[in-house]
Amino acid sequence: MDYVSVEEMAALWGLSPRTVRNYCKEGRIPGARQLGHAWMLPEDAARPSRRPRSKKGRAMPSLLELLQDECLQHRKGGLYHRIQIDLTYNSNHIEGSRLTQEETRYIFETNTIGQNGPANVDDIVETMNHFRCVDFILQHARQRITEKMVKELHFMLKNGTTDSRKAWFAVGDYKKLPNTIGEQETVAPDKVSEAVRALLSWYNKRTRPAFDDILDFHVRFEQIHPFQDGNGRVGRLLLFKECLHHNAIPFIITDDLKFYYYRGLQEWQQEKGYLRDTCLTAQDRFRKIMSYYLPAHGQKEK
Repeated sequence: MDYVSVEEMAALWGLSPRTVRNYCKEGRIPGARQLGHAWMLPEDAARPSRRPRSKKGRAMPSLLELLQDECLQHRKGGLYHRIQIDLTYNSNHIEGSRLTQEETRYIFETNTIGQNGPANVDDIVETMNHFRCVDFILQHARQRITEKMVKELHFMLKNGTTDSRKAWFAVGDYKKLPNTIGEQETVAPDKVSEAVRALLSWYNKRTRPAFDDILDFHVRFEQIHPFQDGNGRVGRLLLFKECLHHNAIPFIITDDLKFYYYRGLQEWQQEKGYLRDTCLTAQDRFRKIMSYYLPAHGQKEK
C-alpha cells in the first residue's frame, strides 16, 4: 500500500492540512500512521464524511464519541444505558438466556439480582460479562479487529461460567471440538486460526467498508464458528462495533427479528437481501431510539 502526506491528501480533498491532521488524531482515517510528528495516509483513503453541526456552527460529536462519554461518566438514563440493557438482553435471549428484559435492567442498574423465582447462574454471570463486553467495544471501536480482540471478547463473555470449568472448553481461545450451526458443519478446530486470520486479512484491507462488507464479515465469522460457545454474541458485538467504527447506524437484533436474522445468515451466499433487509429494519428501529435521545443524530446514514 502506498502512502501520502497530510499536505498531499489535504490538497486532494480540498481541506486544510490542519483538518486532515485532526481527522488522523480522531481515528477517522483508517490505516493512517504516525511517524514521529508526521502522519502518513493510505493513498486510497476516503475523505471522512462531515459531521452534523450545531446551531452555532460547531461540528457535533459523533455517535461513538457521545456513547464513549456516557460510558466514562456512568451516565444513567441516556442512550448508552439503553444500549447496555437492550443489546445485552436481546443477544443473550437469542442464545437461550431465561432472564427477562426487566431482570437484565435491574442487574445493570443495581448490580444485584431482583427476581422472585430461581435463576440460572450462568444467565446472570453472562449478563454481567456482556455489560463489560459492550464497554470494551466502545473503548476499542476505532481499532481494527484482531485475533487478540476477538479472543478477549470471548474471555470476557464466558469467564466465570460453568463452561469455563470444563476441561474441553477453551475460554478466550478457539474451540477444541467440532461444532455445528443447526445441522450445518463449521470450520474444523485445527483450521479455525487459519480461517480467522484469512477473514481478518480480507476485511481489514477495506479502509471504508460498505454496509454489505460489514454484514459479509459477520456471516463469515459465524460460519467459521471459532469458539465452542458464544459465537453469536461475540459476532454481534463485533457487528455493533464495526457499525460505530465506520459511521453506520448500529442495530440490535430483537426477538421478533431472530428467525429472519437466522434465515439471512443461512441464505447470504444465495440471497443477500434477507439479512440486509432484516438489519435495515433493525437500523430503522435504532434510528428512532437515537432520535429520542439524540435528535440531531437521528438522520439517515449509510
